[in-house]
Amino acid sequence: MSELVYYDLKRTKKMSPSLSIQVARELGRRIVAGSFESGSLIEDENALAERFQVSRVVVRDAVKILVGKGLLDVRRGIGTKVRPRNEWTLLDDDVLAWHITATPRLDFISQLMDIRLAFEPKASRWAAERATKEDILEIEKACERMEEESGSIEKFVVSDALFHKAVLHAAHNEFLTAMEGVIYSALLVSVRITNKDPRNNSDSVAFHREVCDAIARGDGDKAEKLTEKLLRDAIRRLKEAFGKGYFDDKSI
Repeated sequence: MSELVYYDLKRTKKMSPSLSIQVARELGRRIVAGSFESGSLIEDENALAERFQVSRVVVRDAVKILVGKGLLDVRRGIGTKVRPRNEWTLLDDDVLAWHITATPRLDFISQLMDIRLAFEPKASRWAAERATKEDILEIEKACERMEEESGSIEKFVVSDALFHKAVLHAAHNEFLTAMEGVIYSALLVSVRITNKDPRNNSDSVAFHREVCDAIARGDGDKAEKLTEKLLRDAIRRLKEAFGKGYFDDKSI
């Protein structure tokens, strides 16, 4: 699954073709993927300039971008060091997008699902209580797209993400809307693990249809419970895909 799908869903301005941003993207992907370990020094400006066939100024600007995202720390006389993950700006769109093409991290996915389970059921309740006719129409349209695209993994996931986006927006809470990037990242990362066969999407469609109908009826209690059920089903499928291990030790 391409990180470009994330940018399309967010309707985020894609990374410009400037050399410094291209180099920042390549370094950022490697850091997120673990090629550069936390606490380790990356290559110096000269080595990076030679590797990417760019000037030192371009490399310097690329490093500044990643410093701003919390991934790197520059110390005079020491070098450029990869900062610990707990210091990264994890909600940054690029950082979330770079996780999509990296090897899935069990702890990262688990934490994403923690956040989804904490916020999305309430969002569905509020959507049922606050949604306008236009909001409900958007949720229904997204649900219909899921039904139509159940044979294509990428199109299905995009439709799935648009469904959750429509529900978040229908809750009319600006803080929830700001969380949509977490949902997109969770969906796009986990689909590589749980949706290898698009024919397995039929159960997921049924879950989403139930949530949609509850919201349309204005049944907040039902919408909240069904959304929690939907998310726990996704967590169950992740557990099955990973087998015994990390997820089994989590409350979710």
